[in-house]
Parts: sequence; structure tokens; C-alpha cells
Amino acid sequence: MKIAVLEPLGISKEEALKIGEALINEGHEIVLYDDRNEDIEVLKERAKDAEVLVIANMPLKAEVINSNDKLKMISVAFTGVDHVDLNACRERNITVCNAAGYSTTSVAELTFGLIISLLRNIVPLDKVTREGNTKQGFSQNDLEGKTLGVIGTGAIGRRVIEIGKAFGCNILAYNRTKKEEVEKLGVKYVSMEELMAESDIVSIHVPLNEETRGLINKDKIALMKKDALLINTARGPIVDNEALAEALREEKIKGAGIDVFDIEPPLDTKYPLLSTTNSVVTPHIGFATKEAMVRRAHTTFDNITKWLQGNPENLIK
Repeated sequence: MKIAVLEPLGISKEEALKIGEALINEGHEIVLYDDRNEDIEVLKERAKDAEVLVIANMPLKAEVINSNDKLKMISVAFTGVDHVDLNACRERNITVCNAAGYSTTSVAELTFGLIISLLRNIVPLDKVTREGNTKQGFSQNDLEGKTLGVIGTGAIGRRVIEIGKAFGCNILAYNRTKKEEVEKLGVKYVSMEELMAESDIVSIHVPLNEETRGLINKDKIALMKKDALLINTARGPIVDNEALAEALREEKIKGAGIDVFDIEPPLDTKYPLLSTTNSVVTPHIGFATKEAMVRRAHTTFDNITKWLQGNPENLIK
């Protein structure tokens, strides 16, 4: 069986082949491509004759999926799968699995990196220090005692809650369904409106789907305190980033830490958020630690093994 890895997984070829060694020993072929090429015709050629495709966050369109009659399984080395045409997979009865959990720690830690950077003005103060100046004119705030509102209490949201509790935060949460194990952490579930209005820091940890697209819109942002922070390490389209940029420019909220956007970086230099001075932006790095890349490779190849054994895990469909 041919397994085509259509884009790099953030680790060396040698390490990837070592992680996939059990599959190779069973007689399966793993073909690794060391560049990310989104050209449809190139992808069709790379996917040709493969029964399994592996991607990370590269778009996989129906045209590529349907070009290969042998395709039976897609193992996504990523948590979100909104970049895969799932309708085409359903029509063909192609199994899709994701790498759930590989970046839970990594994303949660970046969330607090962004929060602390904003509270302590680390980014601008690095610049002024190098220019021979002082902290004069820059605020400094503690995280302890702040009300942290967590939207989405899945694995990442829960880890953010645990870290927030360790920092001494009061935690509010919003989720479609209340989770007893989260409430046992001393978390209060509230409505979305109450969370937006009462939180000093709002952190987003829901998946992107039709229900969450545009969830944090102009009206929701308008509910926030003037000195509140908005953090998005989930998916870009969950937030109306033009409305957020407007709120930041007009100082309707204090700041924002953003790792995800409507499109994958590189961004156009005219992208609205890039002109705001009370924000910290990063080019979608939440998932990308060295340790996370290794974890996701193990999960990705394990998903293939489990599927071959007839006991698929991390099923999307």
C-alpha cells in the first residue's frame, strides 16, 4: 500500500520514516515530499495510486481527492480539518482521521505567552530598551486575580483553564454543553454575553465550523470591557478581524493577541490587524513546537495503523 505524505510534517525525513517504521516493516510504502506545493496538478500527481494521503494544514480539495480512485483514507496531521473537502470524502466513503491532542500543551502555552506579553508590554518594551529608553509611558499589569473567560472547554480550553487557575485567575467558561470535569476545577459556566462582558481576558478555543464562523463579531466585541484583552489561538475566521482591528484602533478594548487569521500567513502588509499598535500577532505558531511536531507524526502514522487493523481512532468521518 502506498502512503503519500503530501507536505513536510515539521520533522526530518529520517525521523518521519523512523516513526513510520512499523508500517514500512509491514510492506507499506511511505513517500515523503519535502516541499509544500498547493498546485492542483502537482498534488494530483503526488496523490496518484496512493491508498492513504497524509497532509498537515495544506488545503485538500475535491479535485485532488477525486483524482485518485484508489484513495481510501486521509490522515490529517492537524487538529482542525476545515481545509479538507469532507463532502468529497463522504461521497467516496473515504476515512478521515485527525491528530487530536498533539498540540494541546503547545497552544495553551502560547495563549499565556500572548496574555503576559500584552499585560507586561513585552514587545514594545524590548524595542525601547534597545533604543536606550525606559518603561516610562507603558503600563504593567498582573495576571493573578484577573477574570479569564474561556470560550470552548475541549482539551485545549481545559488546559488553558488549568494553567489560568495556577496563575490565580478567576475562570468563566462558555461551551455548548457543560462539562462536569471542568466544573470540578472551580469554573463557572455562563452565557456568551456574560463571559464577554465580565472577563478581563477572553480566550478562544473552539473549532471552526458553520456555527463558530464569525462567532466573535462586532456586537460581541462591543460587550467587552474597555481594558479587556482578546486572545485567539484557535482559528482565524471565528473572529471578525476587521471589527477587532476597529475596536483596537478606537481603544474600545485594551489589546489582542492573535495567532490565527482569515488566511494563512504570510499576510498582506495592509491586513487590518497589522496596523494596530495594541496587539501582538504571530504567524500561526501555536501548534508548531518541536515537541508537538514529533507527537503529531506519531499520531498520524498510528491513525493509519489503527485504520488498517480495523479499529480507527480520531475519526472525523
